[in-house]
Amino acid sequence: MAELHYIQVTRDCNQACRFCSNPVNGRTISLGSAKKLINDYSRLKADGVILTGGEPTLHPALDKIIAYAQGKKLPARITTNGQKAANSAYLSLLKKAGLAHIHFSLHSHKPAVHDYLTRTKNSLQKLFRALENAGRLGLRADVNVVINRANSGHLHNLAEHITKRFPFVKHFVFNNMDPGMDRVVEDPATVPVLSEFEASLAKAMRHLTAAGRTFRVERVPLCFMAEFPHCSTETRKLVKAEGRSTYFLDEKRLVKQTAWGHGKAAICGFCPLSRICAGLYKLDTYYDTGQLCPVFLDPEMIKLQISKT
Repeated sequence: MAELHYIQVTRDCNQACRFCSNPVNGRTISLGSAKKLINDYSRLKADGVILTGGEPTLHPALDKIIAYAQGKKLPARITTNGQKAANSAYLSLLKKAGLAHIHFSLHSHKPAVHDYLTRTKNSLQKLFRALENAGRLGLRADVNVVINRANSGHLHNLAEHITKRFPFVKHFVFNNMDPGMDRVVEDPATVPVLSEFEASLAKAMRHLTAAGRTFRVERVPLCFMAEFPHCSTETRKLVKAEGRSTYFLDEKRLVKQTAWGHGKAAICGFCPLSRICAGLYKLDTYYDTGQLCPVFLDPEMIKLQISKT
């Protein structure tokens, strides 16, 4: 796992996702401030920088930020909803600046579900066009999926669809929803139930493994992914003692994260994996600790597996 750092370059967006964790606030970083942060990250010997938002493609100088990071030998990636990247000429501009790696936020392979989640008509159609553009341009394209109530039953179908339609997509991230953010508080019906997505997530991970793809899972306790504990982002960071810095365009500003634990229930005390499991996010606020159970696996074997991947 590479040690990557993050910069929110804008908090404008051309979608209004129901589970957005960093909603629009009208702020955009200046090119000078972005360069200063890139200098700081370069001194930390980071493996790369991920430019996020909001929607980073709405930043008027995104190509210049990417080019500057490239000049500092700090490869820049973007996390995008793909709406602007559906324009091939624009994506070519970013590639010319040095962009080689994109994380596409894709939450369902079903148009009606995706458009419902993004509250944007034809959002999936444009996102698929952006993926096609990335494939033609030879860019590495990963897929980020926020697990939510609307897609929790068809995560495996999404994985099957994307691997078949876009065979150049080699890596997936399943990010369980952060239910403490403004948009989710407004629409709590989007919050998933752990037991409702367990089977579909397991099928997705099995399919991706069989298809030769890699994947990571975030904010999901290890008792819900016992076949693939080495693929938990938090577990990998705990084992490797990795940190992460994120510059937010709000009152948080620069956050340096070195702790990866969430909440633990009493039952977690019986689990041999407790020390390498982050636990349950928003414990008993949105997610039910009654669904947790011990997993009697050898943590040393998991650590060894992580060290090899």
